[in-house]
Amino acid sequence: MTPIPATAIMVLITGTGMITNLGDTVPENLQAILEERQALCAPEILQTRHREEMVVGEIRKTNGQLAAMLGLPAEGFSRTTLLGILAVREALQGLPAQQRLQKRIAFINATTVGGMSDVENFYGDMISAATEGDFLSYIDSLDCADCTQRIADYFDLTGFQCTISTACSSSANALQLGARMIENGEADIAICGGTDALTRFTLNGFNALKNVDKQPTRPFDQHRNGLNLGEGAAYLILESEASARERGATPVTTLAGYGNTNEAHHPTAPSPDGAGALLTMQEALAVAGLDKEAIDYINAHGTATLGNDLSEGTAIERLFGRRNCPYFSSTKAFTGHTLAASGAVGAIVCCLAIQGSFIPPNLRFETPMEEIGIVPQKTLRRDTPVHYALANSFGFGGNNVSLIFGSLDVRC
Repeated sequence: MTPIPATAIMVLITGTGMITNLGDTVPENLQAILEERQALCAPEILQTRHREEMVVGEIRKTNGQLAAMLGLPAEGFSRTTLLGILAVREALQGLPAQQRLQKRIAFINATTVGGMSDVENFYGDMISAATEGDFLSYIDSLDCADCTQRIADYFDLTGFQCTISTACSSSANALQLGARMIENGEADIAICGGTDALTRFTLNGFNALKNVDKQPTRPFDQHRNGLNLGEGAAYLILESEASARERGATPVTTLAGYGNTNEAHHPTAPSPDGAGALLTMQEALAVAGLDKEAIDYINAHGTATLGNDLSEGTAIERLFGRRNCPYFSSTKAFTGHTLAASGAVGAIVCCLAIQGSFIPPNLRFETPMEEIGIVPQKTLRRDTPVHYALANSFGFGGNNVSLIFGSLDVRC
């Protein structure tokens, strides 16, 4: 691998927004993590015959309730879009509409299901000859780009727009693209993140792969038995240092480095030796211009599937070693796997860990994996300085992304 030199352009994080099963805002999510709250439970909003069999990270609000929070009509917006608007609204609190008009703003949105959560509810009616009705709006919302356009329209974002759908690494890829646009002088600000709602399609799909645990998930545990799906949205405001200084913005952290690889080992499984994950983390370190010893915390992809945790754990151990391995944990044990939103969720957790000097716990971990000699942080660890945090996001097809976030005190 040829190292990529550290960039001379500083990419700052100047805003964050998030909604998950833990809470409607970033502070609410932070409080739930600090309380080590157990929030996975049987679905109520999602209409599925597996309701009594599985637990998920569901946001306990109907589409009507989500729309009411935004002052929007109860119909016309998919659940995925509503979640995205709520998270973007929070992220933009420090960027007033007047300032947006003066900046080149890119909106890079990630989703895997688009409006599928709503279309599948009307599928029976659409194929019934006895039913009459206008279902075109729901069909239109199935397109992932429809979600991006509707969020952009809501906030009057007229600049560069892009929709990324690379499975579970989608929003991490969105952040990487936004950072590169800022570094290359193509944007002053990039609104980057992702949104996904729970659907029967994804639940049934992962269940068919035998990747769903019917009990609350246990990442990196020897007795792990699969993931719990979740839903949510998370976005970060990326901004050049010059732009932030000009408008007097207060940055949160820096996006110091990133890496992307595609190992193409298997359509749905990572390489068992962690080769792809290892290369991705190494690339992120090279872009950031950091030695591996600089990393204080890793927000692991940590899906609790047999294949991912073995591959990722092996890669972390290969890179950092057993004795000097930084603290790591998977916060999917809190939220479930939020698919396209998961990379941005993990990114915000890294920013919170840096700001608050804490290590998030890896809930329900009990038994170390036999194949590796490292273990995640089991309980919340406070008063622990985090200067650099690394967030992993690994998607189907071997599309891997690692992001490194840095404290403002140690920025490159």
